[in-house]
Amino acid sequence: MNRSGLLELNAVVAVAQHRSFRRAATELQVSPSAVSHAVAALEQRMGVRLFHRTTRSVSLSEAGEQFLARIDPALREIAAAMESANRFRETPRGTLRINTSEGAAQMTLRPIMLTFLQRYPDMQLELVTDDALVDIVADGFDAGIRLFESVPQDMIALPFTPPLRLAAVASPSYLAGRSIPTVPTDLLQHLCIRRRFPGGTLFKWEFEKDGQHEVVDMPGQLTLNSQALTLQAALEGAGIAVLGEFAVAPHLASGKLVRLLDDWMPSYPGLALFYPANRHPSAGMKAFIEVVREFARETPTDAPPASSPARIREWLDPAG
Repeated sequence: MNRSGLLELNAVVAVAQHRSFRRAATELQVSPSAVSHAVAALEQRMGVRLFHRTTRSVSLSEAGEQFLARIDPALREIAAAMESANRFRETPRGTLRINTSEGAAQMTLRPIMLTFLQRYPDMQLELVTDDALVDIVADGFDAGIRLFESVPQDMIALPFTPPLRLAAVASPSYLAGRSIPTVPTDLLQHLCIRRRFPGGTLFKWEFEKDGQHEVVDMPGQLTLNSQALTLQAALEGAGIAVLGEFAVAPHLASGKLVRLLDDWMPSYPGLALFYPANRHPSAGMKAFIEVVREFARETPTDAPPASSPARIREWLDPAG
């Protein structure tokens, strides 16, 4: 099969998965016009229409559905064969696409991502942050990084951080002249910086101490959907915020933020790298896995808790 023929078949699969020529082009790393021309050329040569197209939607025709069912397994075998051959390269080359959440990306950028790129200059790394949990196979990712318990069961998971905690924080300027909360219900007398998840629900803060569990629906004038903006708002004195310890640690050390209700904040499982169990890892992917393992050895991980409050899990990883 020549290169153009393989592109045509891969274009059909990508357009069918994404229901979009533009998103298919992003996955294949070509222009949308190239994908459109490839599909059109294949349809003309076969003499059948594989897709129904309108200005708003793309869907498979009956012929397209039958065609896809036959070629998809074959293309997966070709991709697996290429990945298997790639394992014999001495120097990892190519591109890795990693999907993760904003908070997890902040935690792993320096110790893992940049270390990997410095060690393997022939590799390219595309890190995509998304608060929604995606199908990494369907969306063209090589691997994902999420909370350990958010990893799909059909994936290989490599935990590499200890259990994590959230921190309730506020700036000294906000706390000046106000009472310091000592129990969760004291927060009802304060302004709290609330978070809205991608699905539209508001985060309800959960607390645990000595077997006591409390959920508080926080009041507040400001609602955000970004961890970075939440941190900035807390630093500016807009109210009390809940953020990952990693994000607030330097500001606690400098005194720009003050930790509150520390003995009420529960821990939750750490991060894990995950990737498909039925795919032969490329040389680049194997090298990335080794960098993650090195980080895990330098940062011993405890066994993840059997369970943790669902809302606490959602804060770091809203997809969970």
